[in-house]
Amino acid sequence: MKFTTMASTLALATAIVAGMAAQPGESLAADGGTLTGAFDVGPGGFQGNFNPLMATAGFTWLSLYFEPLVIWDQDLAAIQGALAESYEVSEDKLTYTFHLADATWHDGEAFTSEDVKFTIDLAQQGETGTVFAARLGAIETVETPDDRTAILTLSEPNAGLLNTLTQLMMLPQHALSEIPADNLARNEWWSTSPIGTGPFAFSEYVTDQYVELVANPDYREGTPKLDRIINRYFENTAAAVAALKAGEISISYVEADDAATFDEEAFNVIAGQSYVVNYLGFNNEVPLWEDTRVRRAVMHAINREAIIESLYGGAAEAANCGYVADHLVPSDIDPYAYDPEKAQQLLEEAGWEEINGDEPITLLTYYTNPLATNVLAAMQAMLAQVGINVVPKAVDVPTYNATIYAQEPDWSQFPMVYAGLQNGPDPSAINIGLNEAQIPPAGANFLRVRMPEVTDALNAALNETDTSQLDARYQDVCQAMNENLPWGTMWVASRYGVASKDLENFVWLPAPAGGPYDANAEDWAIAE
Repeated sequence: MKFTTMASTLALATAIVAGMAAQPGESLAADGGTLTGAFDVGPGGFQGNFNPLMATAGFTWLSLYFEPLVIWDQDLAAIQGALAESYEVSEDKLTYTFHLADATWHDGEAFTSEDVKFTIDLAQQGETGTVFAARLGAIETVETPDDRTAILTLSEPNAGLLNTLTQLMMLPQHALSEIPADNLARNEWWSTSPIGTGPFAFSEYVTDQYVELVANPDYREGTPKLDRIINRYFENTAAAVAALKAGEISISYVEADDAATFDEEAFNVIAGQSYVVNYLGFNNEVPLWEDTRVRRAVMHAINREAIIESLYGGAAEAANCGYVADHLVPSDIDPYAYDPEKAQQLLEEAGWEEINGDEPITLLTYYTNPLATNVLAAMQAMLAQVGINVVPKAVDVPTYNATIYAQEPDWSQFPMVYAGLQNGPDPSAINIGLNEAQIPPAGANFLRVRMPEVTDALNAALNETDTSQLDARYQDVCQAMNENLPWGTMWVASRYGVASKDLENFVWLPAPAGGPYDANAEDWAIAE
């Protein structure tokens, strides 16, 4: 079986495929108009999260019933209108004007500019549990001159604003305004009676089993062809793969080694770049990593090329900063070639025996699949070879998030992490994990990275108003990361999905955080 690689175009990663196998027995697809899938399996999913203000992933599913103002196209090449039919950005990049679509909420109320203002206000309030507060901090005002126009005024340019807005799902003021902000994060509304504007409307959640959506007959782009879409929950990727092969579901994320096991006559294998950089993160609140020589030793100790070839089957690209795209990576950065002798020398110079010696260091991760287990074992062995004793600890996503985002974190629980963060298609996405202004609760810099050179480079890129200079600004970010090593960047890997060939007009991308992207779900259908 042939797959696309990192060098493949995004057009090849776009899945306009066919696909739902017949459901055995009394399945959830008995009426023939239901697509059942594992939409939240894998790193792009966020199983059990219903609140889009708290979503760090899971947008493939959430965007079926909620919608943002703007969204990525199917090539992940450009941002286009969604609930905003069109928009303009002023020359100084301080004013964004959105012209809104004639849309209605699932309860029949009109979507208006007041909903836009309400949503942005909620997303800026930390007490709502939002993950957007710092990213939207530059928005000073939201004006609503009429129902179909929203004007955002910024205090300073923010090159990443449109990308942030692709993940900010619009919310209904009339349904949520009476809920206190500090009671919103885990409010039962999200999992019992949420309303959006998307092609499908929320129907039912059966705890820890599945979520059901039904077609929205009043959707502005036309009534969906499917009657229902069901998102089944699975404990792991292996269980989803088994269900997919058994015909119980029609779509799922799969691991690279699983992708090769599907019958080409019955399934389409979808492959593409993940736009996620995997890294070893150094907790800046832990003294272990204060000396740059220790962080450099970690980089030289790990044979990334061997792991990529032997475990990823070549379907990944080594990263020496947060990016791998040629136009974002300076030609003269340190490649951190595999050199265990150099790693040992750096550790000796830094006084590693006195800093930690062979004391165990917890390496926390939320990657629990077999591939990640093997990758972690390989890194553990390579680090042990030079005298760094890491002990991998894999937990589920809720446990991981509760640990790293605790109000009073126990730093000993995550002195080091193996994680991933979106680095594209807009390179500004990496800002939330590295900028000092994004330290929780403001953002996702949970490792408390406080490196002026990195923050300054990120701010310069975000504030750049000349689009022709953006690549140069992000090269500066790459250079600052390469020299300061806030993370030990490892690689950017390909991701895979598999869909049954009976689906028509179906679009799935291995997008970071699950997108969102323009999937045209109203056109999805099941072949007769």
